Amino acid sequence: MSLATLSGMYLLAQLDLSDAFSSLGGARVITGAVMLIHIFFAELFVGFALAAPVLQYWGARTGTPRMDRLAHSLVRFNVLTFSTGATFAVLFLVLLVGLYPQVTASLFTHFFYLVVIAMLSMLLALWGMYTYYYKWDRYSVLNKGRHIAFGFSMGVFIWIWMVIMTGIDTFMVTGGGARTPGISAENVASFGAALQAMFNPMFVEMSLHRTFANLSWPAFAMAAWAAFMYARSKTPEDRAFFDWTTSVGLIWGAGLLMLQPFSGFAIAYAMKLSAPVDPVSGAAEGGAYGRLMGVGGDTFTSDLLYINLVLVVGLFVLSNVGMYLGAGRHPERGGRVPIRFFGLVAAVSGLYAISPLAEFPFLYMRYIMLLVMVLATLGALVTYLRGRASFRYGSPGGGYRAVLLALGVLAAVVALNMGWMKSNSRAPYTVYNQPGYTVESSPPPTGFGR
Repeated sequence: MSLATLSGMYLLAQLDLSDAFSSLGGARVITGAVMLIHIFFAELFVGFALAAPVLQYWGARTGTPRMDRLAHSLVRFNVLTFSTGATFAVLFLVLLVGLYPQVTASLFTHFFYLVVIAMLSMLLALWGMYTYYYKWDRYSVLNKGRHIAFGFSMGVFIWIWMVIMTGIDTFMVTGGGARTPGISAENVASFGAALQAMFNPMFVEMSLHRTFANLSWPAFAMAAWAAFMYARSKTPEDRAFFDWTTSVGLIWGAGLLMLQPFSGFAIAYAMKLSAPVDPVSGAAEGGAYGRLMGVGGDTFTSDLLYINLVLVVGLFVLSNVGMYLGAGRHPERGGRVPIRFFGLVAAVSGLYAISPLAEFPFLYMRYIMLLVMVLATLGALVTYLRGRASFRYGSPGGGYRAVLLALGVLAAVVALNMGWMKSNSRAPYTVYNQPGYTVESSPPPTGFGR
């Protein structure tokens, strides 16, 4: 063994990983960053898994071959990227076990049976996905109904997995709710207590919000991908297909985007109701909602909330701009005038909602303006849909494609920021109002080697 090798091994032996994590922002930042990367792929996976069989079924009912091609492309993306998302999921789990052994052991024990159900659902979803994809050429022709059924099984089981994970996640944010007992030695292995913890005050609202979000922002991502692929297309058929796909993604994304503010406010209200009645310390007063709104003086999360509001307004404005430019496909440019009107109303009301004048002339003016923004976007979308039957696909403008690329990037940023904001709202706890589980890394509960 060379001197250089021995020297390298000696230096590695002196390395303290805790110092390394500290220099990179701490265990919390490292773990959160890995989780966000996993979430990026996981949300695309869920959205495409839910959408693909619906698109194929729609195409079969309407006789639209483009729907079948688009559904196949979405599943192909899931097949190609699943291993990447799964790798970051495993890395996240390794960090949890190594840096947060106490809370990891407690959560896995408390939710053991639910985690088992979630993992079985994931296995069935993967079985459905691979069967759906690799039997495409055979089943989509010989037995299309059976083939679509495989696709729906993929979507249903991955949704079940998402819902169970959401239940555990919301339990960590709310601590189970104002009057629900947390994890203790008496109930850590209780299936009934686990179900009670899963169905916490924030569970239904967050499940709906994630379902809408996992369909909305992947649609914008699909539109951005199609805008990019259009520039690489060589044949008129491919250019027409990708241009048509941008329109589908824009409609799908904007339509579900309009549901997000309502489910988002429902989540905030549920967080407010879940504030603990017996806070263990001043940090727990007001619950996660208090930290979200910056009540305790720490404005980091409330700043993230405002940034998220600005980004959401940007999504609405760009969606209206995309529909206005996309309506230029109509041979008579029909609908552009009313879409422009609705878009201006949405932009003005949205900008007012994020301005310093948002609470003038009265407190709830911000929410009224946001509602006006949503309704104006609905008007633009209805107008866009009415003219879509006469669209001529194949020659989108450069400005239109640039808007869709911006929408895809912005939607991803919004989704990731919302996840970071929600998780940060439970700090300094990993399970809210339980001082034994904090965001700081901890040693194994029984000591090393036992």
